[in-house]
Amino acid sequence: MSKKSALVPKELLLPFILITSLFALWGFANDITNPMVAAFKRVLELNNTQASFVQLAFYGGYFTMALPAAIFIKKYSYKTGILLGLGLYGFGALLFYPAAAWESYGFFLASLYILTFGLAFLETTANPYILSMGPAERATQRLNLAQAFNPMGALAGLFVAKQFILNSLQSNETNTDGQIIFDSLDESSKALIRASDLMIIRDPYVILGLVVLGILVLIALVKMPENKDQSSKIDFMPTMRRLFRNQNFVGGTLAQMFYVGAQIMVWTYIYQYAEVLGISNASAVNYGYAALVVFLVGRWICTWLLRYLSAQKLLAIFAAMAMIFTLGAIFLVGMPGLYSLVAISFAMSLMFPTIYGIALEGMGEDSKFAAAFLVMAIVGGAIMPTLQGMILDLGGSNYDDILILGVPEVNFSFLLPLFCFMMVLLFSLRVKNVSN
Repeated sequence: MSKKSALVPKELLLPFILITSLFALWGFANDITNPMVAAFKRVLELNNTQASFVQLAFYGGYFTMALPAAIFIKKYSYKTGILLGLGLYGFGALLFYPAAAWESYGFFLASLYILTFGLAFLETTANPYILSMGPAERATQRLNLAQAFNPMGALAGLFVAKQFILNSLQSNETNTDGQIIFDSLDESSKALIRASDLMIIRDPYVILGLVVLGILVLIALVKMPENKDQSSKIDFMPTMRRLFRNQNFVGGTLAQMFYVGAQIMVWTYIYQYAEVLGISNASAVNYGYAALVVFLVGRWICTWLLRYLSAQKLLAIFAAMAMIFTLGAIFLVGMPGLYSLVAISFAMSLMFPTIYGIALEGMGEDSKFAAAFLVMAIVGGAIMPTLQGMILDLGGSNYDDILILGVPEVNFSFLLPLFCFMMVLLFSLRVKNVSN
């Protein structure tokens, strides 16, 4: 049996490490933001649909900027795209300072929107760059390895969200009977707490913005090889025709949209699911930790399994597994349902990089625009949580106002992720010419 080629050639190891570090950086942003849906709902007294606009703004920024990012890096270079992405990321995070001063939910949403302009640049650049850093036959495995560092950043984001935000919010404090004190206060008392809590939400983002700008300076000073297209010619329409004749690309883009929607719903509404069981938002972060830990373990296991199983087969197995766990989250009322909800993260661990790798296989220079559409597909994370928030508002602002199919509406709302995982399974069964 012939020996497999190196996953990453020695001469590309340093660029691989530097670009892989960015995966942790946007993982941090994603998972410090997921608990903010519940935090903003409490502090600003929003309904579930209004609170879900946090994810609409966050993931809507990806959709808006992914294609411009691809055009930019096509004309210039990967490194230039990374620097611009870090600049937008840092600027958006720093905008939390005036947003808190004005106590404006709209300003916070605009800040998140701009922040994710930067993330769109980073993801549009980093994913195809990682795919190109070695032999094509191991590209999907290489991307799974790089993506394994994303949940490490996500765990750090959750830690900051719990220790420095949720645990410190006065609007989350309860009395001896377990009732939220904030709900019974007069408007002037609420205004004082609201101003204090918004500053608590603000500070980690401002610090994050300064750190990101520091990383920008570091990367600017480091010499890195560029995958610059020397012609810088943008043949947009011919590229689009080639892309949309590719079944794997079209199917992969749709599957990615549904997958990201499912992921964000599972990780956002774990706090609401836990609240129905009498678990506070700050304590529910522990289940968020557990979800990310099993997700991280799954990433490493899948990177190993891809040495022996094709990406298509493994994706089908994990999509079916995700559907089974989601059914448990819907119909197992109580703690077993919450454990099932956490277990979904193990099944999700394979999906993003594997769908991405399948969709971009054999694209060559077209991969820059193809990557942009796959990043635009992250808009699923903007649309799906809002739809789930609307389901949660069917009976009122709480999460168990009514029973649907014999379960509270928060359980029932996970039919949306179930549908999304079914679409991923269908994609895996229709993939053509997948090599490992």
